[in-house]
Amino acid sequence: MKKNWDNPVEHTMPAHVRVPAEVRVGMVSVTPATVLAPMAGVTDTVFRRFIRHASLFTRSQSTGNGDQGTGNRDQELPASVAAEVTNAQSGCGLLMTEFTSADGLARMRESKRRRYLTFYDDEHPIGAQLFGSNPETLAEAARIVQETGFDTVDLNLGCPAKRVVGCNGGSGLLRDLPKIGAIFRAVRKAVTIPFTVKFRMGWNDQQIVCVELARMAESEGLNAVALHARTREQGYSGQAQWQWIAAVRQAVRIPVIGNGDIRTPEDAVAMVAETGCDAVMIGRAAPANPWIFRQIAQYTATGRYDVPAVEDRYRMIRTYFEMLLAEEEMTGNLPREARIGDPAGKMKQFATWFTHGVPGGAKLRVAIYQARSGDAVLAEVERFFTARHDAADALAAGMYDPSEEDADTFPEAALLCD
Repeated sequence: MKKNWDNPVEHTMPAHVRVPAEVRVGMVSVTPATVLAPMAGVTDTVFRRFIRHASLFTRSQSTGNGDQGTGNRDQELPASVAAEVTNAQSGCGLLMTEFTSADGLARMRESKRRRYLTFYDDEHPIGAQLFGSNPETLAEAARIVQETGFDTVDLNLGCPAKRVVGCNGGSGLLRDLPKIGAIFRAVRKAVTIPFTVKFRMGWNDQQIVCVELARMAESEGLNAVALHARTREQGYSGQAQWQWIAAVRQAVRIPVIGNGDIRTPEDAVAMVAETGCDAVMIGRAAPANPWIFRQIAQYTATGRYDVPAVEDRYRMIRTYFEMLLAEEEMTGNLPREARIGDPAGKMKQFATWFTHGVPGGAKLRVAIYQARSGDAVLAEVERFFTARHDAADALAAGMYDPSEEDADTFPEAALLCD
């Protein structure tokens, strides 16, 4: 998955528009109307719970850096954010699993299913996403999802990966609407929980099928649709074409979830204003800014939001890494196939996202990549941010001149004056 955006459009906050406080997907209340996108290799149970509980970690006198017109550093995060518009600390209304092969799920042992279908009580409401091309196999996998206790089941018609498309899964099915119709009917008959679908506009600009597909989903009894406003051919490049989200919204009565190029609360609100969508789904922005759901909820409640400071990012990185180590310890007695995997490898995977926006973050990434264990990664994080903290204290006391510092010995400190 591409981690950056091509020439992203900068949006301002439209007047009198907010991300909806709630959307109902069947009998499931998604409050607020924000969804964590399913992302392969990202949205496992640790990351989902991390997002569910993500918040600002700063001391009470410093809840933000005052940017974006979001208030001053002496202001506490308003209690109304959680009380009025969200059912969770983070402000994320619905969590989604990584996309899971229906063929594999139907065949794999119970112990291996645990790796893909494990979730905890604090993750509700949560949906499981499936991909595949056989209606009967997808129906059986959906039954397993329902029996496991998920709140919703979602069909992936958006993944552009060659290995998935090559098996006629993901966005590959966008070239075969009759097959999609058969899948819709089989899965809808198999489960009683809400059934949704996430899809792209079409295979390419000459084969746009999103409006027709959304109408089909509604006619076959699906409870909501989510559109990533790009074609399969686009992948993650170029700009998301939000006008197609608006076209889908006008074509159906079931909830429409908009996805594509939401990096900030301003983007989320702009999408709602421009398309009329009922909810927003956020993918790539979440690992880089785990507070984005909280910020959207805060803006919905108060008209402002706080921007995390460097201290918040330090606490965020440490919290996630500690959660990975705790999960490893908790699942250590399970069969290897049921475990979450190598925490150190996962930490390295997330290092690029988590250090985004941190001055000197490239040096921290190098140190993380070179570490050989989870504990070693945590030690490098502690060393890096301790150096920054010590340098800040020295600067405040007038006892440190970064221009005279040995960059090889204390590289992070000089960056505090940037």
